[in-house]
Amino acid sequence: MLKPGETPLADWRAIWNGAAVRLDPASQAVVAESAAAVGRILAGGEAIYGINTGFGKLAAVRIEDGDLATLQRNLVLSHAAGVGAPSPTPVARLMMALKLASLAQGASGVRPATVELLERMIALDLIPVVPGQGSVGASGDLAPLAHMTAAMIGVGEIEVGGVRLPADRALAEAGLAPLELGPKEGLALLNGTQFSTANALAGLFEAERLFRSALVTGALSTEAARGSDTPFDPRIHALRRQPGQIEAAQALRELMAGSAIRASHLKDDERVQDPYCLRCQPQVMGAALDVLRQAASTLAFEANGVSDNPLIFAGNTNGGGDVALSGGNFHAEPVAFAADMIALAICEIGSIAERRIAMLVDPALSGLPAFLTPKPGLNSGFMIPQVTAAALVSENKQLAHPASVDSIPTSANQEDHVSMAAHGARRLLAMTRNLEGVVAVELLAAAQGCDFHRPLASSAALEGVRERLRAVVPTLDHDRHFAPDIAAAARLVGEGALAFPHLPGVA
Repeated sequence: MLKPGETPLADWRAIWNGAAVRLDPASQAVVAESAAAVGRILAGGEAIYGINTGFGKLAAVRIEDGDLATLQRNLVLSHAAGVGAPSPTPVARLMMALKLASLAQGASGVRPATVELLERMIALDLIPVVPGQGSVGASGDLAPLAHMTAAMIGVGEIEVGGVRLPADRALAEAGLAPLELGPKEGLALLNGTQFSTANALAGLFEAERLFRSALVTGALSTEAARGSDTPFDPRIHALRRQPGQIEAAQALRELMAGSAIRASHLKDDERVQDPYCLRCQPQVMGAALDVLRQAASTLAFEANGVSDNPLIFAGNTNGGGDVALSGGNFHAEPVAFAADMIALAICEIGSIAERRIAMLVDPALSGLPAFLTPKPGLNSGFMIPQVTAAALVSENKQLAHPASVDSIPTSANQEDHVSMAAHGARRLLAMTRNLEGVVAVELLAAAQGCDFHRPLASSAALEGVRERLRAVVPTLDHDRHFAPDIAAAARLVGEGALAFPHLPGVA
């Protein structure tokens, strides 16, 4: 049940993963009253932005009553100016659900029939084709949301079961009539941060899965290098008081508990301290966890908020007279900051994981055969997989440059400061795909390193992970075509095989 204004992050995650969307019917009354308030405001003859005026720099142009429907339709068609590859279908669907929850709070002035059509489209998996580029994150995600709205009025394309159809045909085949926009409705559907927020949430959910996976591969790499678990002692982390660090250290301790490999370190290892990539895992991963949680808090507020403009306050609902208030809730600066925080966390999770891979292939640091192959020289082993991980990490470093520090004036300088939240959020899925590749390479390298310690075994948890991997990727005893091994390991990571639910998460 989608409860407008009160939907927990876990429910948005479920929708991202394909869960059904059903709006709380209790919202119908406030939606109807909001639409009625728009009618009463128009009857009063007052000029209200976006209802009976032009848009942006044209806000001073008064629109006659007979042209109000045309005004809204023109707005949608003119603003559907996005370019680039279509947004992933799950992102577009999540965007629709976010918009549904926003409209259903009764502050946007749309009719119940408009909300119902959006809900029906989600239920029937009629997902508008939404180009990914064209929003600067204020005045809302205009272009992407215009493409969504265009599909609702029968213009553009809709994806149905993986097939792209003309929007009017897709609606007709589903038994739905195209929407005839009423006053304010085009603007209400276009204005808002739902595209940026959907992309940011998708990045957050994928980052959480990979954070948990990287805790596991980090513990396995520590085992492969016969590293010490002393740096994970709870007394160390209690003194620093950083919550994420404390939880990350506990997770690493639990993952390694009962390991015979770890116990062997205590007997005959002369090393005093491990490299930072092993020793400082709680500090780095814990900081990433704290940042992801802060971003999650911001996005949870945004997902439950109303971010279009102007906002309608119905007198019968709020007390007093009907009023339309113009503000700036469409400015996506909170989402931009959250997206930048997620990007930094993704980057650093991958950066320290790549350093562990580099450590494992270096015999001077790991004590293992060079490049993790039994016969180095004749075989190159993990030489180039480490290079691949380095390439992915470097790409993520470039992508992690903050988007929120940029701005460019639009709409003839009426909209003179913008957030750049849309592309700041849109890059996150690409970054998580890169991180998935890094974690997959570390999984392979760490398991290979542990193979050299046989018959010593790791902990039950980590041995379970190795068994999952070895069921699809055998030990590398001589050079072979490596790409399929990485692809198989990446599938395991992508399926969440390493992301144990008991490990720390964002919510």
